[in-house]
Amino acid sequence: MYSSIRNRISNATKILMGKEPNLVFSKEIPQITNEEVEEAKHFFPMEKFFIFGYARSGTTLLTRLIRLHPEIHCNYQAHFFTRPPLLTALIQDQAIDEWLRRPSFRWNRGKDLSSVVLRAVSDFILERDARKEGKNIVGDKSPNNLLGGQSVELLHKIYPDARLIYIIRDGRDAVLSHRFQSFIDKTEYLAKEDHQIRLDFAKNSDPFMNGDRSIFTNKGIKQAATRWTQNVQETIKLGIQLFGKHFLVLQYEIVLENTWQEMVKTWEFLTNESLTQENKTLAETVRLEMTQNPDADWQKEKAEDIAQSLKKGKQGTWRNYFTKADKEIFHQIAGDTLQEWGYD
Repeated sequence: MYSSIRNRISNATKILMGKEPNLVFSKEIPQITNEEVEEAKHFFPMEKFFIFGYARSGTTLLTRLIRLHPEIHCNYQAHFFTRPPLLTALIQDQAIDEWLRRPSFRWNRGKDLSSVVLRAVSDFILERDARKEGKNIVGDKSPNNLLGGQSVELLHKIYPDARLIYIIRDGRDAVLSHRFQSFIDKTEYLAKEDHQIRLDFAKNSDPFMNGDRSIFTNKGIKQAATRWTQNVQETIKLGIQLFGKHFLVLQYEIVLENTWQEMVKTWEFLTNESLTQENKTLAETVRLEMTQNPDADWQKEKAEDIAQSLKKGKQGTWRNYFTKADKEIFHQIAGDTLQEWGYD
């Protein structure tokens, strides 16, 4: 819906300006029916779940912990519904659309087959991986910070029967970690001013770590605060509205503090079965997993000049990096959402 509207507005604006419009085919994805869901589950019977969250909010840690369960598999970032190009790109072609809806195509039962095709492709990818691991519940973790609520709507059109987990982290820590990720892993996307900040930080991080100089541009901190707030508000609102009891919100900080209890809650949410708190083997596995930080090791190998000054996954790191102006801007934009979730 959003992409279709944006495309129409863009074309209308170009016409008004005397320019040629983009003749790009864009179709609305039909809602999969209950009957089609049951048919899909006959061929692909595993229960499905998806993990959303703003980037750097603990989705990777949650994935590593969730798949410690003997029945549950989770893998990384298919971005079926969260980052363009989406799964829906498979049917975003006029010729394909005409084929799927062609009246003489008797296999389609006189309907648009788009949702059925998308569900079958996704189901196969997910279950193929899970069967290899010997698991019978499978999910994908893909941060939805680029599309926010649109990701929830797209997911529901194809997987109204799935479970959705959303993990939230203090927005200031999340956007700070995301900023450093761009310094380490996405330097090709940095603007000239951002490149200079990165170079200066690598040479001498002290001014940035004591609040004398911002790690963000003024525009950057405003955009980050706005996007985090919108992501949290849209995802939670639509998650509750569309998935109801099949929607679970976790907080990154609570997962760190009460890991075993939070994982018991999450596993019970995914399996619909009670898990004894006295499962010592699984509890020990969780404890050992929490001593690992493969993301920090990878970042250090990728860009040691930046990573050596960072404390990965810690709570409240923003206090060391945000300038007074950063704090004021973020509070002005995201203060209500921070307060709602207990972040002072």
